[in-house]
Amino acid sequence: MNEHNSIISTGRQEFDRELGRLEAELILMSGLVEKAIFDALQALKNRDIKRSQRVIEMDDHIDETELEIERYCIELIRRQSPMAGDLRRIVASLQIAGELERIGDYAEGIAKISVMMGNDPPLKELIDIPRMGDMAVSMLKRALEAFMSRDADVVRKMNADLERDDDAVDELYDTVRTDLMKLVKAGPENAERATYLMWAAHNVERVADRAMNIVERALYQATGEMVSGNTQIESENA
Repeated sequence: MNEHNSIISTGRQEFDRELGRLEAELILMSGLVEKAIFDALQALKNRDIKRSQRVIEMDDHIDETELEIERYCIELIRRQSPMAGDLRRIVASLQIAGELERIGDYAEGIAKISVMMGNDPPLKELIDIPRMGDMAVSMLKRALEAFMSRDADVVRKMNADLERDDDAVDELYDTVRTDLMKLVKAGPENAERATYLMWAAHNVERVADRAMNIVERALYQATGEMVSGNTQIESENA
C-alpha cells in the first residue's frame, strides 16, 4: 500500500470510529428516554410524586444529550464532507436524536400530569396505559436496533412489524378514551381526573408514533428511500 492509500485508509478508519461514537451516543440517549417513560408511568400508577419530579428533572439531561449529538453531527459534516451512505447515516442520526428528545418530552409530560394529580388516586386502575407504554418502549428499542443494523431487509421487515404494533397501541388508546368517557358520563365530577389520564394516554400513543418515525429514518439510512405514511419516494441511489 502506497503512502497516499495509507492516508486514505487511516482517514476512513478514523471516520468509522467517529460514526461509531455517534451511534453509541444515540444508544445512550435512547436508554435515558426509555427509562424516563418507564419511570413516568410507574410513578403515575403508584402515585409516586418524588419519582415524577425526578423524571421532570431528567428531561434537562435528555435535552443536553440531544444538543451534543446535534453539534457532533454538524461537526462531522463540516470536517468530513460525507457523501451518499455516510451522509445519510449522519442525517438519520440527527433526526433520530430529535425524535428521542420529543419522546423525552412526553415522559416529562406524563410526570407533570402525575404531579398535578397530587395524591389523588387515578380515576380507574391503570392497566391499559402501562400496557401501551410497554408496547411503545418495545417499538422504540426495535426501531433503534433496525437503524443500527443498516440492513435494508431487516429495516423493511421491522417497519412492517412496527406498523402492526402501532395499530395495536392505537386500539388500546381508543379503549382508554372510551372507558374514560363512560366514567365522565356516569359522573361529571370525574371529568378532571379523566382528562389527566387522557393526556397521559395521548403521550404514550405519541411515543409509538415517534418509534415509527425512527424506523422510517432507518429505512432512509439503509436505502435512501424517504417514507411518509404510505407514500414512498426514492431520494437517491443506495
